Amino acid sequence: MLEFLSFSFNIQNILSILIASLLGAFIGFEREISHKPAGLRTHMIVCITSCLLTIISLNKFSTDFTRILASIVTGIGFIVGGSIIAHGRHVQGLTTASSIWFCAILGIVVGLNEYELAIFSSVLVFLILKYLKIAEKKIVKK
Repeated sequence: MLEFLSFSFNIQNILSILIASLLGAFIGFEREISHKPAGLRTHMIVCITSCLLTIISLNKFSTDFTRILASIVTGIGFIVGGSIIAHGRHVQGLTTASSIWFCAILGIVVGLNEYELAIFSSVLVFLILKYLKIAEKKIVKK
């Protein structure tokens, strides 16, 4: 009757979006507890959006889906560029910018169903964000 309202759930796509949400939250949580301007919600939304665009481009565009992926990378450049602030020789926001950029790429990786790669790289980036700053401070003091 209302065929235009009917849709079917693709469990793989829903799983990908949920994984992107969780992994984006994982990275965003670290930024949030570090009191950075782009935190939990920003990282989650960037990751989910990249994942969603990847899924749509793979499933709905039979031509070259890599154009959509290239557009994600280009578009996210504007967001991360805006998160970097320079005050003379002091620059702020580079790590937050790189974590946002990572979440955009992470969303693509999840959208391509490369879950192991996404989980491994998320854990690695989380560890870098969380613990390398401590090591950097110890090295600078010596």
